Amino acid sequence: MQARAIVRIQNPHHHNIFRRKKHQTSLNIRPTSLTSDSCPCMREMSTSSNLGFPKAQETTLVHHLLIRPSFPGEMRLSIRLAYLFLYNLLQFCGHTWIFANMTARFLTFGGDALADTFYAVGVVMSLCQLLSVLELFHIADGIEKARLLPRFVQVMTRNFLLFMVIVSQEEMQSKPVVCAQFYLWNILDLLRYPHVLLCLMGTDSFGMLWARYTLSIPIYIVSVITEGITIHQSLPYFESLGTYSFQLSLPVSAGIYFPILLKAYLPLLAVGACVTVWHSLRARELRLEKWNKKIKRK
Repeated sequence: MQARAIVRIQNPHHHNIFRRKKHQTSLNIRPTSLTSDSCPCMREMSTSSNLGFPKAQETTLVHHLLIRPSFPGEMRLSIRLAYLFLYNLLQFCGHTWIFANMTARFLTFGGDALADTFYAVGVVMSLCQLLSVLELFHIADGIEKARLLPRFVQVMTRNFLLFMVIVSQEEMQSKPVVCAQFYLWNILDLLRYPHVLLCLMGTDSFGMLWARYTLSIPIYIVSVITEGITIHQSLPYFESLGTYSFQLSLPVSAGIYFPILLKAYLPLLAVGACVTVWHSLRARELRLEKWNKKIKRK
């Protein structure tokens, strides 16, 4: 009887110890995931979401898509990350198609393909540039942490040149400068969107980081010069056809002459380009400094 009593007394105690150890081991087992500290782009997006999560819960898109969120806050964060991933993937696919189409046509038809560039890729290019307006709302809403002014200058100048100058004047659509402009825009976007996608997946690389913040600066400068040449070549067509020029009667009689507005727009384009380049140089310095610190920690 004493032995049985001892066994009955010891077994519950032994069982409780076993359950405590099992509970402790189960608490220590956590799914491995890439945190936002592994990617500067992801760190900015997670800190700007204003959801108030601890740093341990700021994981990448792959973790949020594979593991079911446990409360509505995580669900909202995962939806935002999935939306950003799909948006950047769509833009990347669109610009890749444009670049591949233009290159294939140029290699096949040579210089004759320059005159038909807009007719071949103009619709897709217009859709991609219209979708880029959403990036301004991304920054304003806090989904993406970036400076609004440089992105606003880039998006607005592209859409103004494309829809107000190129689309409205059929004679400009066959100019070689339009083909060069589309090439430069595509190269810039093909440097930016893959880098953002890699950051969202937590697999960023130094090569993409360097190309995104170093190689894109001289290409952007050449792109702005090409935009100025495009506007200068379109002036005779606006002067002869009178597109967007009209007479106001109320409240005062005044005439709006669009070529004069285009000439006044050229200095503004140069000022906006200088601001964008200055911000790009600052962003490059910060990104490379963060990458160097990350390498030293390892």
